[in-house]
Amino acid sequence: MVSYLRNSLVLFLIASTLLAQSSEVSIQTPKQPPVIGTFLRPFHMEKRIVAPAKLTNSPRLEQLVRAGNLYLSVQDVIALALENNLDIAVQRYSPFLAREVLRRAEGGGLLRGTDTPVVAGPTSVSTAGVSTNANGLNGGALNAGGSVVTQIGPTPPNLDPSIYTSFQLGRVTTPQSNLGLNATEVLITNYRNFYTQYSQQFITGTYFQVDFSSSRQLTNSSSPLFNPYLQGNLEFYITQPLLQGFSIAVNNRDIRVARNNLKASMMSVKQQVVVTVSAILNLYWDLVTFNDAVRIKEQALAIAQKLYEDNQKQVNAGALPSVELTRAAAAVSSSKEDLLFAQTNVAQQEIVLKNALSRNAIQNAWLDEVHIVPLDHIVIPKADELKPVPELIDEALANRIEIDQAKLNMQSQEIMLKGDKNGLLPSMQAFADVSNNGLSGVVNPLYNGLSGAPNPFFVGGESNVVAQLLRRNFPNYSAGVSVTIPLRNRQAQADTVTDELNLRQSQLRLQGLLNQVKVDVKTAVIGLQQARARYQAAVDTRVLAEQSLKNEQQRFQFGASTVALVIQAQNDLAADQTAEGQAVANYSHARIALDQALGRTLDVNHVSMDEAVSGRVQRESVLPAALPAPVRQEVRR
Repeated sequence: MVSYLRNSLVLFLIASTLLAQSSEVSIQTPKQPPVIGTFLRPFHMEKRIVAPAKLTNSPRLEQLVRAGNLYLSVQDVIALALENNLDIAVQRYSPFLAREVLRRAEGGGLLRGTDTPVVAGPTSVSTAGVSTNANGLNGGALNAGGSVVTQIGPTPPNLDPSIYTSFQLGRVTTPQSNLGLNATEVLITNYRNFYTQYSQQFITGTYFQVDFSSSRQLTNSSSPLFNPYLQGNLEFYITQPLLQGFSIAVNNRDIRVARNNLKASMMSVKQQVVVTVSAILNLYWDLVTFNDAVRIKEQALAIAQKLYEDNQKQVNAGALPSVELTRAAAAVSSSKEDLLFAQTNVAQQEIVLKNALSRNAIQNAWLDEVHIVPLDHIVIPKADELKPVPELIDEALANRIEIDQAKLNMQSQEIMLKGDKNGLLPSMQAFADVSNNGLSGVVNPLYNGLSGAPNPFFVGGESNVVAQLLRRNFPNYSAGVSVTIPLRNRQAQADTVTDELNLRQSQLRLQGLLNQVKVDVKTAVIGLQQARARYQAAVDTRVLAEQSLKNEQQRFQFGASTVALVIQAQNDLAADQTAEGQAVANYSHARIALDQALGRTLDVNHVSMDEAVSGRVQRESVLPAALPAPVRQEVRR
């Protein structure tokens, strides 16, 4: 639990820091003119602009091209993936989306779904050998956790204050059936009404409102004491939930869940980087293997070609029957076909790898003509220094992102469940209302005196009305409690039980995930051990095949063997060399899968999350002085 809290805090701090540092994604607030900015600043009516998506590659891609060849080391491949891979680029927006949802929740808005699923990385053109996702470590197991969009329980308060103002002018003309008190056949009333309101809710559920209204009326009637006359009203109104919606923990639950989602979004970015880097490494090492396969097939073709030429000389000399020359020619044709297939794998693998390392491969036509030349080769250590399996399991449980993700989602479910339970309570609100009235005006010059002499206290203008309101000369008071009791309340009960059941499922899923992590580690360890054993067996088999071919060639020279046996020995050697190369690739896949199962892919490959989020790798790429020649991409038949 302590490790989970520590990791969550670290991820939250990283998320907050990287949101400010990222160069890939930015949200800008342009400066407003001084007058407008000063007027709008108190209301935070700012204009925010999201920068356009970056669709160009980093300069590193072209810097690594020499004479039509793209020379790549392992570290360069990782750097290009961090800078240009679209899956990582898409996932970089997750923390910013989560931050905006948090901003919305802090204003009292409901949560919005902003999940950006982790995408499984690209796969090689050949699926032989160990699967790149042997442990099931793909993007489908992790979500951002921001999918809560329905509101169960009391609605959170709107924490952004608001001001409402209205102003109205009018004229009313009313024909009179008799002169009456108005002493006019047509009553004309000119009015002006002004109303303003300030309202705000607080995290406690308290609602506060202040209203001010003012009206002025001028008429041609002789009845009113004052004409024109002014009326004013100042009112303070406050309500407070006492049962449903009373708890701060209930009212701020969306904010806390949004903060969890912000942490989860950083986990998604990290998981996407892990998945993509692992996939890119598998692509790179498979390309190395495919290139080695091309060289093996070239050697096999050279041997078959030499056998054909030697046989042709012997057939011409009459030492061999012509049927042996036909067999040798068939072996040459078969070797050419094998070489063509190997070269096709290389060409297709280059397409997949270049697409994974480029943002706009379609627009960069020059990239289609560039061949990738790997600078690194797979090195299998003499022994795998592995900790005991229990220690490896503990390491995986401490490092795997999925576990923290599951715990974070459970925490969010528990937070939302508090709102469900609070919704079971009756709705009970206390309210208080205090208002003040005022009246002022000018003595009606047409006044008929029927209502007595005007009171001098009311003679005046707007300042007199305001003074009466502030002195509270005519106050009004009211207070009370309102209660709403839903009968049966089946919806709230069903929602509460539903979310409790979902929580129990999540608890079981977490336990299943913990169990699966143990299975992943054990499986990865066994996979690595088997890959080493197969590699060693492939090396031994290849050595024996080399010796067998050498012996068969010597026997053929002394007439103790046949062309068919020599061709068979050549084919066996080529097949065993190919199997050895595939065993080497399988070992690299098993090693990558073990790192992924232990949650240390980024550490092993020296990947910085700061660089992954910003999309800029500080390390410069330096090509060696002597560059290897590229593998040929075509063969003549």
